[in-house]
Formats: sequence, structure tokens, C-alpha cells
Amino acid sequence: MTRKRSITRRSFFQQTAGAAAAAWAGPAIVPSSALGAEGQVAPSNRITIGMIGLGRQAVARNLSIFLRWPDSQVVALCDVDRWRLDMPERPALRGYNGDSSELKRLESCRRYTDFREVLARKDVDAVMISTPDHWHVPIALAAIKAGKDVCCEKPIGLSIAHGRILADAAAKSKCVFRTDSEFRSIPHLFKAVSLVRTGKIGKLHTIRISVPVYLGSLPMQPPMPVPEELDYDMWLGPASQVPYTEKRVHQRKGYIRPGWYSNREYCDGMISNWGYHPSDIAQWGNDTERTGPVEIEGRGEFPPPEYLWNVILGFDVRYRYANGVEMFYTALKEYSTGQSYMRFEGSEGWICGWYAPDRLEAKPKSLLTAEVKPEDFPFPLKNEKRDFIDCVKTRSQPLEDAEVGHRSSSVGQLGYIACQVRQKLTWDPDTERFLNSDAANKLLTRPGREPWTL
Repeated sequence: MTRKRSITRRSFFQQTAGAAAAAWAGPAIVPSSALGAEGQVAPSNRITIGMIGLGRQAVARNLSIFLRWPDSQVVALCDVDRWRLDMPERPALRGYNGDSSELKRLESCRRYTDFREVLARKDVDAVMISTPDHWHVPIALAAIKAGKDVCCEKPIGLSIAHGRILADAAAKSKCVFRTDSEFRSIPHLFKAVSLVRTGKIGKLHTIRISVPVYLGSLPMQPPMPVPEELDYDMWLGPASQVPYTEKRVHQRKGYIRPGWYSNREYCDGMISNWGYHPSDIAQWGNDTERTGPVEIEGRGEFPPPEYLWNVILGFDVRYRYANGVEMFYTALKEYSTGQSYMRFEGSEGWICGWYAPDRLEAKPKSLLTAEVKPEDFPFPLKNEKRDFIDCVKTRSQPLEDAEVGHRSSSVGQLGYIACQVRQKLTWDPDTERFLNSDAANKLLTRPGREPWTL
């Protein structure tokens, strides 16, 4: 059912730059519903999806949602960890979707450890990318080149320069690209933004957002044998060649939050990964989702760079936008997603939404019952995966395309750079260059990584 493949870094980039590898010729199992019988949607009206990455986020938030709709069909599962491919045995999926019948729909899926085999399948319309962050840009670019529509986990890559490459490639190809974040689909956060965008709090002047700190720091751990089920070379991909240790990658045969989340080779930590969510709501509420701030300054707490877990921990960043709005972005000391808030302050009041539990507060309180006409805020309130599927079918623009995803990802990336150089930075969102710091401009890309072009 699966095949483990070892590749070298050189061969990876050579093959990614060229044609995708041929699909694995495994036996196809066609369910009876494939012909449109028994009330099922006919194949011509279904969007076929390849899942690339089957970790915690995939099973918690992504896969089970695609399985619920009759007009989307998951046809391929891909992960470098072969243990994760035996999806019917994974209790995490059952726990999240609560419907064991959905698991049966995966029995006919082909399994892969190499994403290029998924992209080579002509019967795959779209892919859901749920890999570690360092793989987002190269896989998304390869998918665009293969003619697929793309739903990609936030953030858009690990640097502003690479995010720009992907946003431009998606626009040029005219593919449907959806940056995957559920926050715009949360009713009370949607309402908060609608009230701000329609002037219900008066003239917006200040935004405050926060994220909790996750994991902390960890010294380098001793090398361990690579698990037999893991294609570690493929997991590293475009990152540096380093010895395997479990806390660098993810829990063996488990779904706790992974160690890669706290290593800068693979992720920027909370400021840019989970922090994409409140940053995007702030950008949306400020009507700056296709541009960015013009001034940034910040201070941060950094573990020793030689540590295994070495991403920024505590931080305070101030942003100023061309419209005069100031934004303050803070990391809170304890880990609880309920601490994440998005507060908008205007000349006539303020409104603040928390991620969990669903909570919305405002002053005056009458804002909580204020109505917004659809014609004044013409955006759909729908599940983010539903938005993607609908746009694939209609060839329309999703609520968070690659440009929006890049700009919202840049908020955290700009803050990280400001904390590193420790000076007030002037930013040109049109050229995406700092106007007053060569040191900051050097951080717009990441050392040791090559840019990927179509």
C-alpha cells in the first residue's frame, strides 16, 4: 500500500524543477457510489483532493471536513511517516469528526510517501497541504506547476521573499489558491470585522492582538536512530541536513504538538504560525489585507540559537500603517489559545473578540446587537474548506487567496525581523523592502534555501 523512497537534496530540486515523478501504479478501488448511485454526487461534480501531510492539523481540522461533503472526494493520502497513512487506525480522526462512516471513505484512497506522485495523478483536482511550514512554498509551487488548485496551511512559507514568489506564481497561473485559516469563518470574529469595516466603531485608530507562547526552549538533543516508518530525508527536504532526534520532528506514533514548531529551520513559532490567525483578522479589519504596515519596531525574548527549540518566545511589536492605524502584537506568557484576542479601537467605541471560548465584548454594548447589511460587507460567512471547494467549482477568488495569505504571513515575519535588529524599521509594502536597514533586508530571505520558480 505504501512505498518508502529515499531521495537526495540534489535530486529533489532537480526533479521539482522538472516534471513531476510518475504516479505509483497501484490498484484503483472504485466504490459503488462513484457512478452517482444511492443519492451520491456524480464524479463529474466532485472535486477530487490529495491530502499532503497527515499530522495533527490535518486530522484535527482538514481531512475530516473534506470527508463530510458529497461534492468533495479525498482520493490520495500522502505523508513521509508511513504510520500516519494507516488512517482507519487513527483514533484522532474519529475523535474530531465523530462519524466512523467517514473513515470508510478513505479505504479506497491510494497512499504515498512522496508528494510528487500525488501531483502526477491526472485525476487529482486539488491538494490540501498540511505539512511543516518549511515545505509549504516548494510543494505549493510544484502543485501549481502541475495544474492543481491549492489549499495550503498558513503561514505562507518562512520568509517574505519566498512568500512573494508563491503569491506571484499563484496569480500568474490563475489557479484557485486558498490560504487555510478558519478565523474568518468563526461567526463572532466575522461579526467583529464587519462592524469595524462598516464604521460602527467610528474611525479605527488602534488594533491589539495576542498569541500564547508555546513549548519554550530546549537544548540540542542527542541523535537518535531514524524510525523505520519515517522517510527522514524527505521530511527535511529543503532544510539543512542534520541528525534525527524525535523532538526535532514529531512524536513517533502520536499527535501531540510537534517539536518542529519550535525550530527555526522549519517554523517561526507562534509569532508567524498560529499568530497568522489574529494577524489576518487584524489585516482584514483594517482593510489592509493586500498591503502591510509602513513602520515596525519590537523587542523579543530569544533562546540560544544553538538550541533545538530556538524560536522567539515572548515579544512585543508595534506596527504603524499608512492610514495612521497603530497595531500592538503581544505574546502572552502562558499557553492557552483562549488568550488570543483581536481588539479594534475606534473614535466611537471598541470591539474585542477572543478565539476561545467564543467571546465578543464591546463598548458601547449596543455594538453587540448592531446589524450589518450584506451589501455593506459583501463577504460570505462560510467554512474555509467550503469556500475553497466552491471557488474550485466556480473558478472564483476565495476569501484568502495567496496574496492575502502572503500579506498576513508577513505581519509576523516583519515583527520577527524587527525584534532581531532592535531598531525602528521603515517598510515599503509595495517593493517589500526596508528603507532604512540593510541588516533587516538581509533577513527577507532565509540562508541556505534556494528560491523556487515555476
